[in-house]
Amino acid sequence: MDFELRRAREKLEKEQRERKERARLKVLKEKKAKEEAQKQKEALEAVQRSRRIDAVQAQLKADQQMQENLLAGRGIVFYRLLEAVPYQGGGDKIKLPPSCFTELSDQGAFDKGPLYFQLSLVHKESSSSIQDIDKEKQGTTHSGVLEFTADEGSVGLPPHVWNNLFSEGTQESPLVEIRYVWLPKGTYAKLQPERVGFSDLPNHKAILETSLRQHATLSQGDILTVNYGELAYKLRVLELKPSSSVSVLETDIEVDIVDPDTSSEKTDEHVLMPLSFGMSQFGTVEEGKFVYYKFSIDNNVIWEKLSSGNSCIEVKLESETGGGDTDLFISKHPLIFPTRHQHEWSSHDIGSKTLILSSRDESLGVGTYSIGIYGFKGVTNYKISVVVQDNFNQKVGQQASSSVSSMEMDTEQCRNCKHYIPTRTIALHEAYCRRHIVVCQRAGCGVVLRIEEFNNHVHCDRCGQAFQQVELEKHMKVFHEPLHCPCGITLEKEQMVEHQASVCPLRLITCRFCGDMVQAGNSAMDVRDRLRGLSEHESVCGSRTAPCDSCGRSVMLKDMDIHQIAVHQKG
Repeated sequence: MDFELRRAREKLEKEQRERKERARLKVLKEKKAKEEAQKQKEALEAVQRSRRIDAVQAQLKADQQMQENLLAGRGIVFYRLLEAVPYQGGGDKIKLPPSCFTELSDQGAFDKGPLYFQLSLVHKESSSSIQDIDKEKQGTTHSGVLEFTADEGSVGLPPHVWNNLFSEGTQESPLVEIRYVWLPKGTYAKLQPERVGFSDLPNHKAILETSLRQHATLSQGDILTVNYGELAYKLRVLELKPSSSVSVLETDIEVDIVDPDTSSEKTDEHVLMPLSFGMSQFGTVEEGKFVYYKFSIDNNVIWEKLSSGNSCIEVKLESETGGGDTDLFISKHPLIFPTRHQHEWSSHDIGSKTLILSSRDESLGVGTYSIGIYGFKGVTNYKISVVVQDNFNQKVGQQASSSVSSMEMDTEQCRNCKHYIPTRTIALHEAYCRRHIVVCQRAGCGVVLRIEEFNNHVHCDRCGQAFQQVELEKHMKVFHEPLHCPCGITLEKEQMVEHQASVCPLRLITCRFCGDMVQAGNSAMDVRDRLRGLSEHESVCGSRTAPCDSCGRSVMLKDMDIHQIAVHQKG
């Protein structure tokens, strides 16, 4: 009995303990559930609070951006994300879609003067939100607008804007953020060429001014490219006033050009090294490369000697004998870098060369001259010198004239060499002449040569000129090898010289209206301008107006002479 009672009591106690444990676990579970619910509630409230804060911040940022745009655009707000597409053109003017014209016109932007835009580079993957855009900007510059003909969703960028926005090697069409801004008129600019040689250009500030006519803006840090013939000079914008970005339209800007950073100078660039009269310079030129020097003829004693006809200038190039060879070219400024097909004087002799410049040559005058030494073959060590030679009219070995004796008057023509020989020695001369002298039988030649020299006497099959055998190879390469003009035409040397002197659109001319050395361009679009002989540049440049000195009326520069005759009867 006691045993059964004890088992019943233990069973009851066990059941009570299990009920208490279940009750405790239930309480803990309910407590934990309440805590989880509280945490979820707090997290939800935090998310909602964060969203409200973000929304407020986004609104504040949008309002701030709107205020900045209003200030930058003087009350006009224009913002677009467009895909960049390059196009070939000069200056910094971009092409926008027609919808941009409508949006700007509705806000009255065209009534406020020229349009200026700030362009910033944006990654495509970051274009989803404005917050990410600000973090992904890589380049910023400014521009004007050329026309509103671009495809919707794209913007056309000229090389100047493209190179200042994007790094080299950019192949994909990135997104560009475009904002309308107002820019003050520039008053000062400090520029630095990336390499030496820009200051050697004649009237280089006028050339820079001509280049800036294609631009609407300048931004600090931009690279400005100035073209002079086939050469391109890059200038970095170091400083601008009154702002870091300015307008260059209808304003006078004071420009300072500082010396380039010589530590980063490239060795293969065009550089004019000064050469003094009577002094020699030593150097080395590689095959296919040029080395340039310059000398000046001032309006002083030197030119007085030359103009008197008693002196000449001797340019002498002495080369080391070996496997190398050179060519010598000379030009007068404004052609500052003579080339194989753009020069005034040249020498293609093998070995050392000498060019004589005298006042009999109409091209010679007071000014600066450039000497180009071209490495025709191999690596050549040379010595170049420029001297003024006196007694120019007295040739080397020339003897004074004397009366001719009666014996010398009695002469007879040799049947072999065709020279006139005294009659008393004609038989002896002809016997010797037939054994040792040969006359070239080619039509138009008739050169008299010794037999040992005749084997080296050859004629060019293309032009018929006579040379020694060792000179023919160089003659063929210099005069008959096709040359490629940058304008796309391929000609031989003589035709190329004529082409680049009078026909090539890339030739340099002095504009009759602005006075700068510029590329002539193609034929003028206007028929009347073509009849007046105006080049493409002169046709555009002459369309600028200026007040008449007599009546003050604004007249196009190219019509000023007609205006003077028709209105003021001035011939």
